[in-house]
Amino acid sequence: MPNSQNYYIISVSNKENLEKCIQYGIAGFTNSSNGAWTFFDIDVGDYISFLYGARIRNLYRVVDKVCYKNAETLPPWSKITFTESGKSYNFPFRLILEPLRLFDESMVRPEFTYIAENLLLRGGYRKTHFQADKMTLMFVSTLGQISNERVEKLEIEGAKCIPKIIFSGDENIPERIKFNELILQVLIKRKLSEVLETFLQRQNLQYRATDFEVLSEKALSKGFVDLFLKLKG
Repeated sequence: MPNSQNYYIISVSNKENLEKCIQYGIAGFTNSSNGAWTFFDIDVGDYISFLYGARIRNLYRVVDKVCYKNAETLPPWSKITFTESGKSYNFPFRLILEPLRLFDESMVRPEFTYIAENLLLRGGYRKTHFQADKMTLMFVSTLGQISNERVEKLEIEGAKCIPKIIFSGDENIPERIKFNELILQVLIKRKLSEVLETFLQRQNLQYRATDFEVLSEKALSKGFVDLFLKLKG
């Protein structure tokens, strides 16, 4: 039973892209600030499911992260162009996934309340991903059936790069990404996870760090919370 890493819901823009994500066991994110944020936020060992059409699909473990230069022509996704802005994006940021469970569940059920509230109050599908809590992860770990399917291997010959956070100069995503609030949020969340045990001991509190989870961007009826600590369960 997964119990130690974070769980995220990945919002997919269209059915064709979802099918390719499932076919190749890979999640891709655009060369944008949101795409970079997702790549930094989700780490190897975390768990993810896909969200499309108010339905949640499958459970995966992230086994690797890759970033490519000049991803305009790299498979499996074609570049996308937004009608309102006219801007085009490709998918340089990628998570390599191991299928764990197969299911296709409506989000309209009590066990997905945590996700539904954040989705509605945080502006719908414009966000690339949503962090869910451990209770939701425990629930999806019982859905459907264990995956025995092997994903198709995708051969990519593009040059890899390591994204660099910059504080000045010109941004060139994915290679150079300007420091922003979302990146700061990721860094603080990881630091909180590292120092929480020491903090609890110094305060003589009868809790262990493993009793808590650090969650990001919780939507409330009166506003948003960037980061917060929550008891598991």
